[in-house]
Amino acid sequence: MTPVPLRVAFAGTPDFAVPSLEALLESDVELTTVYTQPDRPAGRGRKLRASPVKTLALHHGLTVRQPVSLGTEAPTLQAEKIDLIVVVAYGLILPRAMLEVPRLGCVNVHASILPRWRGAAPIQRAIEAGDRRTGVTLMQMDEGLDTGPILAVADTLIGESENSQSLHDRLAVLGARTLRPLLAQLSRTPVPAIPQVQEGACYAQQLTRAQAWLDWHEPPDVLERRIRAFNPWPIARSQLDGMDYLMRHARLGPPGNWAEPGVVVAANDDVLQIQAGGGTLELLELQRPGGKALDTRTFLNGHSIEPGSMFMAPGPPDAHR
Repeated sequence: MTPVPLRVAFAGTPDFAVPSLEALLESDVELTTVYTQPDRPAGRGRKLRASPVKTLALHHGLTVRQPVSLGTEAPTLQAEKIDLIVVVAYGLILPRAMLEVPRLGCVNVHASILPRWRGAAPIQRAIEAGDRRTGVTLMQMDEGLDTGPILAVADTLIGESENSQSLHDRLAVLGARTLRPLLAQLSRTPVPAIPQVQEGACYAQQLTRAQAWLDWHEPPDVLERRIRAFNPWPIARSQLDGMDYLMRHARLGPPGNWAEPGVVVAANDDVLQIQAGGGTLELLELQRPGGKALDTRTFLNGHSIEPGSMFMAPGPPDAHR
């Protein structure tokens, strides 16, 4: 006897969710509805732009719902007799009434090994903290913030020079790859979920532009990780002579204190060396707002930076712009 396919709804919005939606499209499930955030103004013209998930869903002729609030969505899902909801970077919290609709519950694909880095920015915070490993967790959702019991985990090493974009792309694929066998298993039998331990739990605070300003009193390894963590957004930055400089890639320079923190120790050829706390940092890729990201040699050919000048954070009036 042929098993009846699971009736599944999907909720996701950004690029990170696209591989998981593709995994559902390629699986033996009946994808009934796709939830995604409302279209948002984007680009210089501020025209409404559909989310990557909506674009893919419409390409495959799927039903798309974009409610501003989920408070009245439970009856719609009940009428569709949903077995499962898969949630990946959706952007709205599912209310209890919605969590209770599917008979198999709601499964979330989260970009960390829970309970470490619950919350909005697990990829960036893992790099910033210097974690050696990270991964994805598939959990049974509850009313807490990433606190539900765990259904599956897959881990991966974080590369020494990896930034948030490259890790984001790898974890998106890893999440989809981990979701496929779970869907197959759920279609046959219930999957036991393991409660999260509280030891090691921490919160991945949302990123802001204000956090992107570098404090040159910090050690160079801390600054180097922050530059990678904040690439491609909000992009680590500092000011020199009142002008903003965006810093996309760096490496550790020679140790030692040669000048005050923030002072340019060397600026020639492909070397732009800045004094930090207890060592130096060599900037490898820079950008002026509105300009292109350039390697150091190309950047210095078009922008004069003199040894002895000082990078610093802006004053309080501009610190949160």
